Amino acid sequence: MTQVTMTVNGKAASGTVEGRTLLSGFLREELGLTGTHVGCDTSQCGACVVHVDGAAVKACTMLAAEADGAEVTTIEGMANADGSLNVIQQAFQDHHGLQCGFCTPGMVMSAAALLKDNPKPSEQEVRDYLEGNICRCTGYHNIVKAILAASGQDVPAMAAE
Repeated sequence: MTQVTMTVNGKAASGTVEGRTLLSGFLREELGLTGTHVGCDTSQCGACVVHVDGAAVKACTMLAAEADGAEVTTIEGMANADGSLNVIQQAFQDHHGLQCGFCTPGMVMSAAALLKDNPKPSEQEVRDYLEGNICRCTGYHNIVKAILAASGQDVPAMAAE
Protein backbone atom coordinates (compact mmCIF):
# COMPACT_ATOMS: atom_id res chain seq x y z
CA MET A 1 0.00 0.00 0.00
CA THR A 2 1.14 3.52 -0.82
CA GLN A 3 0.12 6.83 0.70
CA VAL A 4 -0.72 9.46 -1.94
CA THR A 5 -1.37 13.13 -1.42
CA MET A 6 -2.41 15.56 -4.12
CA THR A 7 -4.41 18.71 -4.62
CA VAL A 8 -7.71 17.91 -6.35
CA ASN A 9 -9.84 20.79 -7.55
CA GLY A 10 -7.94 23.13 -5.25
CA LYS A 11 -8.33 21.01 -2.11
CA ALA A 12 -5.85 18.70 -0.41
CA ALA A 13 -6.68 15.03 -0.87
CA SER A 14 -4.90 11.93 0.33
CA GLY A 15 -5.44 8.25 0.68
CA THR A 16 -3.81 4.86 0.82
CA VAL A 17 -3.82 2.96 -2.46
CA GLU A 18 -2.54 -0.27 -3.88
CA GLY A 19 0.27 0.17 -6.38
CA ARG A 20 -2.05 -0.84 -9.20
CA THR A 21 -4.78 1.72 -8.37
CA LEU A 22 -5.51 3.93 -11.34
CA LEU A 23 -6.01 7.66 -10.93
CA SER A 24 -9.55 7.25 -12.27
CA GLY A 25 -10.31 4.69 -9.54
CA PHE A 26 -8.81 6.87 -6.82
CA LEU A 27 -10.83 9.89 -7.94
CA ARG A 28 -14.09 7.96 -8.27
CA GLU A 29 -13.88 5.45 -5.45
CA GLU A 30 -11.77 7.14 -2.79
CA LEU A 31 -12.71 10.79 -3.37
CA GLY A 32 -16.25 10.32 -4.70
CA LEU A 33 -15.58 12.43 -7.80
CA THR A 34 -17.66 10.37 -10.18
CA GLY A 35 -17.62 12.92 -13.01
CA THR A 36 -14.45 11.25 -14.25
CA HIS A 37 -16.05 8.50 -16.31
CA VAL A 38 -14.41 5.20 -17.18
CA GLY A 39 -15.55 3.86 -20.50
CA CYS A 40 -12.81 1.59 -21.76
CA ASP A 41 -9.82 1.23 -19.38
CA THR A 42 -7.59 1.20 -22.47
CA SER A 43 -7.09 4.92 -23.23
CA GLN A 44 -9.35 4.75 -26.27
CA CYS A 45 -12.50 6.72 -25.36
CA GLY A 46 -11.32 9.84 -23.50
CA ALA A 47 -14.22 9.84 -21.02
CA CYS A 48 -11.73 9.89 -18.13
CA VAL A 49 -9.68 12.95 -19.14
CA VAL A 50 -8.54 15.09 -16.20
CA HIS A 51 -5.78 17.68 -15.89
CA VAL A 52 -2.64 16.76 -13.98
CA ASP A 53 -0.32 19.70 -13.37
CA GLY A 54 -2.14 21.49 -16.20
CA ALA A 55 -1.84 18.74 -18.81
CA ALA A 56 -4.73 16.66 -20.14
CA VAL A 57 -4.28 13.05 -19.01
CA LYS A 58 -6.41 9.95 -19.46
CA ALA A 59 -6.90 8.95 -15.83
CA CYS A 60 -7.57 5.30 -16.71
CA THR A 61 -3.96 4.87 -17.79
CA MET A 62 -2.20 6.76 -14.99
CA LEU A 63 -1.53 5.24 -11.60
CA ALA A 64 -2.73 7.21 -8.59
CA ALA A 65 0.79 6.99 -7.17
CA GLU A 66 2.10 8.80 -10.26
CA ALA A 67 -0.10 11.78 -9.32
CA ASP A 68 1.36 11.98 -5.80
CA GLY A 69 2.13 15.64 -5.15
CA ALA A 70 0.34 16.80 -8.29
CA GLU A 71 -2.39 19.35 -8.92
CA VAL A 72 -5.38 17.48 -10.39
CA THR A 73 -8.46 19.10 -11.88
CA THR A 74 -11.55 17.04 -12.65
CA ILE A 75 -14.80 18.08 -14.30
CA GLU A 76 -16.13 18.90 -10.81
CA GLY A 77 -13.44 21.56 -10.53
CA MET A 78 -14.28 23.28 -13.81
CA ALA A 79 -17.28 25.33 -12.63
CA ASN A 80 -16.88 29.00 -11.79
CA ALA A 81 -16.24 29.94 -8.15
CA ASP A 82 -19.94 30.75 -7.69
CA GLY A 83 -20.92 27.28 -8.92
CA SER A 84 -22.16 28.42 -12.32
CA LEU A 85 -21.00 26.69 -15.48
CA ASN A 86 -17.71 27.89 -16.93
CA VAL A 87 -17.59 29.17 -20.51
CA ILE A 88 -16.88 25.73 -22.01
CA GLN A 89 -19.59 23.97 -20.01
CA GLN A 90 -22.06 26.73 -20.90
CA ALA A 91 -21.16 26.47 -24.59
CA PHE A 92 -21.78 22.71 -24.49
CA GLN A 93 -25.23 23.43 -23.06
CA ASP A 94 -25.99 26.32 -25.43
CA HIS A 95 -24.89 24.44 -28.55
CA HIS A 96 -26.30 21.04 -27.58
CA GLY A 97 -22.85 19.48 -27.40
CA LEU A 98 -24.09 16.52 -25.40
CA GLN A 99 -26.78 13.90 -25.46
CA CYS A 100 -26.33 11.03 -23.05
CA GLY A 101 -23.54 12.95 -21.29
CA PHE A 102 -21.20 10.01 -20.77
CA CYS A 103 -18.36 11.48 -22.86
CA THR A 104 -19.06 15.08 -21.86
CA PRO A 105 -16.68 15.37 -18.87
CA GLY A 106 -13.76 14.12 -20.96
CA MET A 107 -14.77 16.31 -23.90
CA VAL A 108 -14.96 19.41 -21.68
CA MET A 109 -11.59 18.63 -20.08
CA SER A 110 -10.01 18.02 -23.49
CA ALA A 111 -11.57 21.22 -24.83
CA ALA A 112 -10.12 23.18 -21.90
CA ALA A 113 -6.65 21.80 -22.65
CA LEU A 114 -7.00 22.63 -26.34
CA LEU A 115 -8.16 26.19 -25.68
CA LYS A 116 -5.35 26.72 -23.17
CA ASP A 117 -2.77 25.80 -25.82
CA ASN A 118 -4.67 27.17 -28.84
CA PRO A 119 -7.17 29.88 -27.84
CA LYS A 120 -8.64 30.27 -31.36
CA PRO A 121 -8.51 26.84 -33.02
CA SER A 122 -9.95 26.21 -36.46
CA GLU A 123 -12.76 23.71 -36.92
CA GLN A 124 -10.24 21.19 -38.26
CA GLU A 125 -7.89 21.74 -35.32
CA VAL A 126 -10.76 21.04 -32.90
CA ARG A 127 -11.67 17.86 -34.77
CA ASP A 128 -8.04 16.72 -34.86
CA TYR A 129 -7.58 17.41 -31.14
CA LEU A 130 -10.66 15.41 -30.20
CA GLU A 131 -9.44 12.34 -32.07
CA GLY A 132 -8.79 10.61 -28.72
CA ASN A 133 -12.33 11.20 -27.45
CA ILE A 134 -15.22 9.02 -28.56
CA CYS A 135 -18.85 10.14 -28.59
CA ARG A 136 -21.41 7.61 -29.71
CA CYS A 137 -24.42 9.97 -29.63
CA THR A 138 -23.81 13.40 -31.10
CA GLY A 139 -21.90 13.00 -34.33
CA TYR A 140 -19.42 15.62 -33.01
CA HIS A 141 -20.91 18.61 -34.92
CA ASN A 142 -22.37 20.26 -31.86
CA ILE A 143 -19.33 19.46 -29.73
CA VAL A 144 -17.13 21.21 -32.27
CA LYS A 145 -19.57 24.15 -32.41
CA ALA A 146 -19.51 24.37 -28.61
CA ILE A 147 -15.71 24.46 -28.47
CA LEU A 148 -15.53 27.12 -31.20
CA ALA A 149 -18.15 29.17 -29.34
CA ALA A 150 -16.24 28.79 -26.07
CA SER A 151 -13.18 30.19 -27.84
CA GLY A 152 -15.16 33.32 -28.65
CA GLN A 153 -15.39 32.59 -32.36
CA ASP A 154 -18.47 32.72 -34.53
CA VAL A 155 -19.90 29.27 -34.96
CA PRO A 156 -19.94 28.42 -38.66
CA ALA A 157 -22.58 26.35 -40.37
CA MET A 158 -21.07 22.90 -40.73
CA ALA A 159 -21.74 20.44 -43.49
CA ALA A 160 -22.97 17.01 -42.45
CA GLU A 161 -20.19 14.45 -42.10
